[in-house]
Amino acid sequence: MGQYQVGVIGGGLGGLAAACVLAGRGYKVVLLERNSWVGGKNVLLETDGFRFDMGPTILLMPSVLKRIWKDAGRKLGDYLDLIELDPQWRCFYEDGRQLNLWRNPGSMSEELTHFAPHTAEEYRKFLALSGRLNEISEKYFFYRSVGNVRDTFSMTGMFNRQVLRDLLDMRMGRTMAGTVRKFVSDGRVAQMLDHFTQYVGSNPEKAPAILCAIAQMQTGEGVWYPRGGTAALPAALSRLAIDLGVDIRTRCFVRRIVTEAGRVTGVVVDDGELIPLNAVVSNSDVVRTHQELLPRTVSEPFMNRRKYEPACSGVVLYLGLNKRYEHLAHHDFVFSRDPHEEFDSIYRKGEPAPDPTAYLCAPASTEANVAPPGGEALYVLVHTPYLRDHHDWKVMFPAYRKVIIEKLKRCGQMPDLEERIVVERHLTPQDINDRYHVLRGAIYGLASHGRFNGAFKPSNRSPDVAGLYLCGGSAHPGPGMPMVMMSGWIAADTLDQDHYVQPAKGAAALVGG
Repeated sequence: MGQYQVGVIGGGLGGLAAACVLAGRGYKVVLLERNSWVGGKNVLLETDGFRFDMGPTILLMPSVLKRIWKDAGRKLGDYLDLIELDPQWRCFYEDGRQLNLWRNPGSMSEELTHFAPHTAEEYRKFLALSGRLNEISEKYFFYRSVGNVRDTFSMTGMFNRQVLRDLLDMRMGRTMAGTVRKFVSDGRVAQMLDHFTQYVGSNPEKAPAILCAIAQMQTGEGVWYPRGGTAALPAALSRLAIDLGVDIRTRCFVRRIVTEAGRVTGVVVDDGELIPLNAVVSNSDVVRTHQELLPRTVSEPFMNRRKYEPACSGVVLYLGLNKRYEHLAHHDFVFSRDPHEEFDSIYRKGEPAPDPTAYLCAPASTEANVAPPGGEALYVLVHTPYLRDHHDWKVMFPAYRKVIIEKLKRCGQMPDLEERIVVERHLTPQDINDRYHVLRGAIYGLASHGRFNGAFKPSNRSPDVAGLYLCGGSAHPGPGMPMVMMSGWIAADTLDQDHYVQPAKGAAALVGG
């Protein structure tokens, strides 16, 4: 046995989670990150007294974090300070109305009674469905390596009465948008519920109904903000990893995964060094992992197994304001005039929506030091198509920035926005592609499209090469911060349960630490 047993390629949230779980169980782990930082998209932009989270900003399901820390034998509170946010979102519509999304169903019912009275009972029934779908997800999808229906329901279990009932309740063959509108008659409330797919970067008109479960995941555990921003998550995970003995190497680019006789034997990094390994967990995009790091005998079966459609990309504006807007909540949605027009542009035509939905994060009310006194570090995300060959964002960005700003001024009730901007930075889909080495600039890995198979991503255990495990937004269970960290946990747990690699001596002492 060499110096290391397991290599983790990529130090995003999934890779860091996998490294922590493996090290907590006694494995000798090296984490190899091509960038100068760990955390992937979860990184800070600090300029002129403003601090922006550059990547994802909405944290759900703190239970995933608690499981990782419990597995490592440590206390989450010693590493991370979480603040609950309520209202969870504030929604702005073209008709000038606002709608808050509250965690408490009673508070939400009261809000809806004033907004559109008949929707209060409709929302209650939708939330009951969401709870049932979440129960099914917890039973069959979460914390297990699955990649399709066959993985999810064993052949013997398929004929079990309870399993059959669960299958029927999944509403397979129906879309998320269709299911939402079967329960909720007000178009504005339906549009709010559509945007739970914001977390997975997919079209609710093509995504499966099971994704309605996200509403209960959010209502059940709340929406949280890590003090210091979401970049505090990789900081906490990397600190935990180091405490558990993980060797983290930044500026270390993996050129290829070495295989012999159908099994992983190591990796080669950019300086030509061969690092012998018994197993590898790849936190890199699963398609690029197979196309760029593995031999054709492994990549071809993977690429022929299914269609791998990238999720959407986006334009991100980082706007330092000299005066914050008091009417904004921490998280906000400024909705498009017509969701069908918006989704058709992005997902079918492959072009930016003429009137987009904008997600805003305005964190100064929660943590004032993100901006100079009285100011705001406003984060604006507008979904766009993943990169097409004809897209040239150097040409497209100036005009689309104007579309976004005008939308915020009008529908977001910020008419003097441009007068308040003192600092501005941005990312386009091309920037995201180049910076994060993702598939066609996709922010959320692979799209969750398909009425039957849309919920499934490639499984965490490779079926093509022994000793290879996958995690991140393009692997099961999919994108979003909690799901990405869960994928790292699943990859590590699957490796451990396979007994393919034996932990180093002293594992019990590490876990009990």
